Order: sequence, then structure tokens, then C-alpha cells
Amino acid sequence: MAMTLHLTDADEKILAELAEKDGVSHQEAAVRAIREVAARHGHQQQVSELSATGRTRYADLLDRLGQ
Repeated sequence: MAMTLHLTDADEKILAELAEKDGVSHQEAAVRAIREVAARHGHQQQVSELSATGRTRYADLLDRLGQ
């Protein structure tokens, strides 16, 4: 899907710096940034779910440790 991305001058400078550091085009730098944020959000969701499971599973033990 084609898309036009409107950036502020500051954001354009950041994107250009990312692209230059990685030796890729501006488009590739933007795609990589999007994928990195998506992966981070997915990881955070997984950690939250595992934490909730652990708190439920070990609730009695955690209560005893807190006493």
C-alpha cells in the first residue's frame, strides 16, 4: 500500500540520521522503526500476561512471603 508520510523538519532530521547510521533508505528506516515499536508492544503484552498468570498461580505463596 502506498502512503505519504508528513514529517516535521525535526522528525525528518531524525529519520535521515537513522537511515544514514543504518546505511538504508529513509523508507527502510521508517519501516524498521515501525516494526521495532510493534515488537516492543508485543513483548510488553506478553510480559503482562505472564506476570498476571504467575501472580494468580502463586498468590498463596506471595501472600505468605509478604507476611
